[in-house]
Amino acid sequence: MRHPCVLPFLAGSAVFLVACTRTSAQMAPPDEMEAKKEIASVAAGHDDAVKRDLERVRAATAAFKDLAAAQAVGYPTVTPKCIENPGVGGMGHHYVNRSFLDDKVDVERPEILVYAPTGGKPKLAGVEYIIPYSAWDREKEAPEIFGQKLKRSDELAIWYLHVWAWEKNEAGLFADWNPAVHCSH
Repeated sequence: MRHPCVLPFLAGSAVFLVACTRTSAQMAPPDEMEAKKEIASVAAGHDDAVKRDLERVRAATAAFKDLAAAQAVGYPTVTPKCIENPGVGGMGHHYVNRSFLDDKVDVERPEILVYAPTGGKPKLAGVEYIIPYSAWDREKEAPEIFGQKLKRSDELAIWYLHVWAWEKNEAGLFADWNPAVHCSH
């Protein structure tokens, strides 16, 4: 079967094949096109740099949709307490990879994976980037990632930023609480 975008062209006695052009979106596999739609939905209202970072973190954490895969590379094997703020939303379970705790944040190495309870297998909902005060003077300018300044938590002695990379958050991509996440599952 001939490719639908290759057309024979006769010119005198010679036959030429003329290939029509397709956009990269048309050539992308269906899964890739669906992923781009999801990113556009999750990052609605944000610029292309944020969308590129979102693509990078999703690529880096896609295997961690399976919690066992995350645990195999250093995230905890014990399920942490689910965090929720009734009436506002939840954060879910925070799995901290302590080997990543330093004075840097890297889009592709989130310190925390956030899983939403589902009543069954937990669902990867987002990530959180953190820098402990012990690694970054809290009096200095806030560190940044995704073009956002990290927030301060004096209670936890950390700089932090949530990124709801896998679960759309009506409150915003970088909001602390997600109204769609509930610990009661």
